[in-house]
Amino acid sequence: MTENKNENKEQTVQRADEPARAVLVAIITDKDKIEQCNEYLDELEFLALTADYVTVKRFTQRMATPNSRIYIGPGKLEEVALYCKENEVDTVIFDDELSPVQIRNIEKELPCRVIDRTRLILDIFMSRARTAYAKAQVQLANYEYMLPRLAGMWTHLERQRGGTGTRGGAGEREIETDRRIVRNKISQLKAELKKIDCQMAVQRSNRGSMVRVALVGYTNVGKSTIMNLVSKSEVFAENKLFATLDTTVRKVVLDNLPFLLSDTVGFIRKLPHQLIESFKSTLDEVREADLLLHVVDISHPNFEEQLAVVKQTLADIGAADKPVFLIFNKIDAYHYVPKEEDDLTPATRENISLDELKQSWIAKANTPCIFISARDKVGIDKLRSDLYGMVREIHSGRYPFNNFLY
Repeated sequence: MTENKNENKEQTVQRADEPARAVLVAIITDKDKIEQCNEYLDELEFLALTADYVTVKRFTQRMATPNSRIYIGPGKLEEVALYCKENEVDTVIFDDELSPVQIRNIEKELPCRVIDRTRLILDIFMSRARTAYAKAQVQLANYEYMLPRLAGMWTHLERQRGGTGTRGGAGEREIETDRRIVRNKISQLKAELKKIDCQMAVQRSNRGSMVRVALVGYTNVGKSTIMNLVSKSEVFAENKLFATLDTTVRKVVLDNLPFLLSDTVGFIRKLPHQLIESFKSTLDEVREADLLLHVVDISHPNFEEQLAVVKQTLADIGAADKPVFLIFNKIDAYHYVPKEEDDLTPATRENISLDELKQSWIAKANTPCIFISARDKVGIDKLRSDLYGMVREIHSGRYPFNNFLY
């Protein structure tokens, strides 16, 4: 009997040391292609990995629109529940933001934790926030996400008793207490962030009229690596999503021409609106920049959609009118598969060589662009040269009688 207890204890410890097991769930609408859905799930799996989940299974279902009650169909939800029971799944992650009603209904059917894409991204941001400013921003987004979802969390509790002098009055529900606490927290965080915003605005005004350049782009495209190469600094860079949350500003001097270079938080498809709102002040560096360096992962099979997501996010924060320098990074990881001579099927992105892609983008882009590999340091000298020319042009327009610097 004692031996069995010890074995069970060892198994429990071993299970606790293992990473959490997750299942991914997504729907495929009529306008979506299977390949595109798989790419979205690849990104969701990368998000899950960043949050320390190991994906063990994917479930997809073709539907015109999500089910308003349970997101997917009843049969598919039953299939997910059975798999989770049989395989000791810890968490089910949905590739969309679920409504409070959907979360409550799904939790009734599944034997494990249920989170949506927004909750997953918020968890990643909460774990990666380092400074007090970033932590306050993420906490604000988290509380704004939680507020409409508190209903149902305390339905198992009775009403609290009334205060002194009452005869067992109805009192206040636990959910009402929680809502009041969360609203107070939101108010406190907004006031705190407003104070910090004023301090940061003063800091930015003290930098003088130096030319400002900001790195923007989808998450995990290599912005921080490029920042380190250009500014010769040591900004944290990692092959995970949202490695950088805090805006980092460095003074860079190229051939006696000084300017400020900032590295900002990466964007992503379906970025929670709570995070966009709370991080708008952080993105003031983008709005106040004279030039945007838009970094794109050329090796990603869906890089054009990522590029469009960043453009839309820039428009959302009021920075769509800024001059842009497109930097196509990761040419070392570009995958090219030439077509066979007798292959009559339509060419795909993989069938286009890097040289052909370069020529097409150089021809059709309305902005200057460059193709580099930050990892292998290919094209970095040309990047510095082109960047110097653009900053010099902005500087000479601002200080026409100060051209002796260069």
